Amino acid sequence: MRFLVLGGTGPCGIHLIRQLLSHYPSSTIVIYARSPHKLPAELSDASNPALVIIKGDLTDKDAVERALEGVDVVLSALGPALGQPKDTPLAKGYELVIDSMHKYGVKRLIALGTTSIVDPADKFSLAYFSMINGVKIGARSAYDDIVAIGDAIRTKGRDLDWTIVRVPILTNSDSTAVVAGYVGDEIENRQWVKKAPLITST
Repeated sequence: MRFLVLGGTGPCGIHLIRQLLSHYPSSTIVIYARSPHKLPAELSDASNPALVIIKGDLTDKDAVERALEGVDVVLSALGPALGQPKDTPLAKGYELVIDSMHKYGVKRLIALGTTSIVDPADKFSLAYFSMINGVKIGARSAYDDIVAIGDAIRTKGRDLDWTIVRVPILTNSDSTAVVAGYVGDEIENRQWVKKAPLITST
């Protein structure tokens, strides 16, 4: 198995890479990063032969395509930041990645999202409604980008086997116990292809 990890230099991405190394020890993990120097020393390709690091950003078509060669699964921990540009840069990057996935026949995409990406299966929750609107008011460019990411995956990537893993908030907890379902609902042990489950700690 050959994985491509996007957003691998952030806390969530670093944790994801470590989990992949633990659960798929015989696989190859390609880390596509704008700033590979931010990776911990033990996650450099010089120290671990299972890792391949490609430097590039989400506007570099040639580098993105090079990173996707031979890949079976794309895992993305990308997320918008406060104060980012207002032109939805991550969503545009996802569009390039999805186009490149089509070119190389890569079908599986698992992407990190937030509750700002709504799902038709969600039920009304005042707590989540308030949280989403707080983000919309206080961090509009980040909100617009994450919503556009969901739209890009569902439209441009409609023929992919995609899953958007929505989280209400990320923490540094060591716990790995989670509940997967939809806002206002708790559904476990389901298949999540072409779905956007909400993942929360227990």
